[in-house]
Order: sequence, then C-alpha cells, then structure tokens
Amino acid sequence: MEGFALGKENLKLLVIGLVIIIIGFILMVGGKASNPTVFNAEIFSFRRITLAPMVVLFGFFFEIYAIIKKPKSEK
Repeated sequence: MEGFALGKENLKLLVIGLVIIIIGFILMVGGKASNPTVFNAEIFSFRRITLAPMVVLFGFFFEIYAIIKKPKSEK
C-alpha cells in the first residue's frame, strides 16, 4: 500500500478497535422504563455502568495502539 501512512495490519487493527467500541455501546443499550413516571433500577446495572464503559475505553486505547504501531516493512 504505497502512499498510505498505515499498513494493512494497522487498518485491520483499526477495524477491530471500531468493532470493540461498537460492542461497548451496544452493551449500554436498554434499561428504559415502560412508564416514564416509574423509576427503573435496571439502568444502573453492572453491565451499563461498569462493563460497557470499560469496553469502550479499551476500544479507544486499542485504536490508539493501532495507529501508533509501526508497520512491518513490506517487500
């Protein structure tokens, strides 16, 4: 890939990082109450408050790694 700043491996890692971020946001979905005047404690579940933000953060760190990683010299 002559002329590109990133190699094929970097682009694959970027796609993987994007998928990880999307999975994190999907984990945040849900917890809506059917009646807006009734409190639903499900919005404060471990999955939405702790796990999903950690997955998204890991995905962003993975993206940074994918950009910084030096591509192997292709012959």
